Amino acid sequence: MHYTHGHHESVLRSHRWRTAENSAAHLLPHLTPDTTLLDVGCGPGTITADLAARVAHVTATEIGPDELDLARAEAERRGTPNIAFEVADVHALPYGDKAFDVAHAHQVLQHVADPVRALRELGRVARLVAARDSDYGAFTWYPALPELDEWLALYYAVARRNDGEPDAGRRMLSWARAAGFTDIEVSTSTWCFATPDDRAFWGGMWADRVVRSSLGRQAVDAGLATPEDLRRIADGWLTWAADPDGFLTIVHGEVLCASLEADS
Repeated sequence: MHYTHGHHESVLRSHRWRTAENSAAHLLPHLTPDTTLLDVGCGPGTITADLAARVAHVTATEIGPDELDLARAEAERRGTPNIAFEVADVHALPYGDKAFDVAHAHQVLQHVADPVRALRELGRVARLVAARDSDYGAFTWYPALPELDEWLALYYAVARRNDGEPDAGRRMLSWARAAGFTDIEVSTSTWCFATPDDRAFWGGMWADRVVRSSLGRQAVDAGLATPEDLRRIADGWLTWAADPDGFLTIVHGEVLCASLEADS
């Protein structure tokens, strides 16, 4: 898997903004102090540490040791002792059947080569699977700016070159059904950026990501954009952020899947 976003500070800035409350609310009612939880693709670990405060134990995984160190540092900063960190591939998890009560994946399936296989693996190792992914085609913003349209088209092109699916949110139910789940609870939730502070955070973050992160480098290397194109798109994000009428909402698809073998 080639991760489209990379791990530049501008990317981590947005990922560290995520909490269990704003990114895993669909899962929280199903957690107890006795829950054992697998958190795949844990990123910088803010959601992971929030979940760890609610359950007995968390196993957090990432695609490599450097990526995993980000979450480990967050846990150490918070003094969270009940998290184990392991490198693992979600397509072939190194755990036994029903090793966990819950498996959690946030913004993971949109990046993997085979999301159905990934969900099937999560269902093998856990009794309940919770997954949430955004849907880029459902992003809505105002005012209409051609630079943001250009940004979206460029993101689609780069992500799909990496075998990703930016419109994952709308596919969550179909992927879960294809993985063999029949007991599936589907929901949606949104992030909204409309206050001056929120626009400054989100617009400034994306302006930096376009020109400084792995996304921009991949776009230039693939001949999909020039550095001048990236700067123009970045300026578009800053224009949006500065507009007092600026509004953006991000839609997510969510599934809670009870394992087919949970009662066996």
